[in-house]
Amino acid sequence: MRVEFVAAPAARTRIAQEFGAVAEPREMEWRISPGARRRVALLASSEDHCLLDLLWRQRRGELDMSVDCVLSNHETLREEVERLGVEYVHIPVAPGAKPQAEQAALARLAGRVELVVLARYMQVLSAGFLADVGCPVINIHHSFLPAFAGAQPYHQAWERGVKLIGATAHYATAELDQGPIIAQDVEPVGHAFTVEDLQRLGRDLERVVLARAVASELADRVIVHEGRTIVF
Repeated sequence: MRVEFVAAPAARTRIAQEFGAVAEPREMEWRISPGARRRVALLASSEDHCLLDLLWRQRRGELDMSVDCVLSNHETLREEVERLGVEYVHIPVAPGAKPQAEQAALARLAGRVELVVLARYMQVLSAGFLADVGCPVINIHHSFLPAFAGAQPYHQAWERGVKLIGATAHYATAELDQGPIIAQDVEPVGHAFTVEDLQRLGRDLERVVLARAVASELADRVIVHEGRTIVF
């Protein structure tokens, strides 16, 4: 159950105390969220569609968040991000040096942000990173996975003649691409679609689905229960 109400800080403290006296003897799991604007870090690599869409929506007031920084393993998007007045942090991930890169990212993020969004960040985060960052992490991928896992999923989908493509936003967990799903969407595909058409449509879906998931998380409208989500 989710209940939303407006109360002064002093009243919230009293409500927490009085509800706790009811909930704790019954072993209820509960929390009160203050509803404050959250500090968010956006992680990206070299693709810009999800990242710039989130920044655009934040600037328009569609996403009630404060962007602490954009962290990337490439320099590709620095100019576009800094033009929007957002700090750009470049942490390269050299072959064999991922643990060091993750430690550098944790030093920048842990304790400073309340949500991490992987806006097409093309690095697999370790279980240690996810445990130590101290906040939820949302990821986006095309919902071909795991049917079309690995390299060039759009090429694989085209070769199989798919009739639907989609995107899935989920919480990142230690088990790759298996975290609780927050939002999904699909679009029909015609027989005349090229690989490029699939990629274009896929990018559109990824942008919309990721933004939808982030908006739900920011509004505290997602409850994770037994590996599944309840989205209000």
